[in-house]
Amino acid sequence: MTGFPGTWLTALPYAVVAWLFAVGLYGIVTSRNYIHLVGCLGICQSATYVLLLAVGYRADSVAPIFYDHPPGTPAVDPVVQALVLTDIVVGATLTALLLVMAIQIHKRRGTLDPEKLAPMRAGKDGHERRDVGGSEEAGR
Repeated sequence: MTGFPGTWLTALPYAVVAWLFAVGLYGIVTSRNYIHLVGCLGICQSATYVLLLAVGYRADSVAPIFYDHPPGTPAVDPVVQALVLTDIVVGATLTALLLVMAIQIHKRRGTLDPEKLAPMRAGKDGHERRDVGGSEEAGR
């Protein structure tokens, strides 16, 4: 069984990326709640973490800390690790922003179901109003 671990280890991260992205995308498409939608977007974003780490992985390499390793020691790419950390920070910020927007939608409209939310337009007096699902007074 020579070569067995090598084939699985090289293909496994990419299979995990495809699975995470497919599950997240399925959740986004079928979501009936904005909170669920934000969670599924987070799952899709976690696929990017795994993809970046898989791209930056080098077999038989060490962490890129060189003070205790002799010159010429193979090391993983630190730029990819920095990109993953940046991706995590951007993902957390985006998640927080979208959750705050979902809270505001629930406060103003009373629902988080995208199908039940009607488009909003400005009325003649400049106040927002709903097209369907309520009177003009309910939108003020």
